Amino acid sequence: GYFYSRWNKCIHSSRDLSDIVYIDNYIFNKDVFIQFNSTVGDFVGYTELGVFNARKWNSDSGQLQSERAQVERYCKHNAEIRLAAIA
Repeated sequence: GYFYSRWNKCIHSSRDLSDIVYIDNYIFNKDVFIQFNSTVGDFVGYTELGVFNARKWNSDSGQLQSERAQVERYCKHNAEIRLAAIA
């Protein structure tokens, strides 16, 4: 069989959330084949399929805008809730 998964995470190193990074990985058979990193701001492909999809997805301004917005919508929102809970 084949194994496909997708995971994303937010990374920050301080209470100042200006350095927060959003990473969205697409995984096939335990290998990341494409990744979005908010620091880069684009999708990056690591395999032939990943490079093909990265070109396609990077040319879709709506999809890129949605991924870039995850820093505010998902990462910062949840980080603020967690930081308030431990303060």
